Amino acid sequence: MRLSWDDYFLKMAETACLRSTCLRAQFGAVLVRNHTLISTGYNGAASGVRSCLERGECVRERLQIPSGKNYEICHSVHAEANAIIRANFDLMDDATLYIFGLQQGKIRSGMPCFMCWRMIFNAGIGKVIFFDDERQMKIVNVKVVDRSRILSYSAPEA
Repeated sequence: MRLSWDDYFLKMAETACLRSTCLRAQFGAVLVRNHTLISTGYNGAASGVRSCLERGECVRERLQIPSGKNYEICHSVHAEANAIIRANFDLMDDATLYIFGLQQGKIRSGMPCFMCWRMIFNAGIGKVIFFDDERQMKIVNVKVVDRSRILSYSAPEA
């Protein structure tokens, strides 16, 4: 069976996540335009900083910081951010960002955090595709999404 383009690039993002140096969760991102790879990224320590993998501990785990809180207390740069940082700005216009996440060997939602959504908006990326926690593919059309709703702290409507 031949993979669809979306499945193909999600598998690439899954492979990228295996390069992660985060002990808590591994994420990979692949940025694509017109079925052509622009850049990849994975979550890992900032350049020149010892990773949690090298240190043998996650500072956030030691401090019992829950997932999604206090990102500033982390040595890692998110996979989406790394893919965007390494891409040519002109190529990102209307590109698609694929995100894949794992935590303790199980699929974890690839939904970007607030910080990454802001970068996605400013980069001009057109679509974001990821799996949710139940491995259902989610496609967000960035050009038409209600950005203020995505960046809202209110609970999503059912």
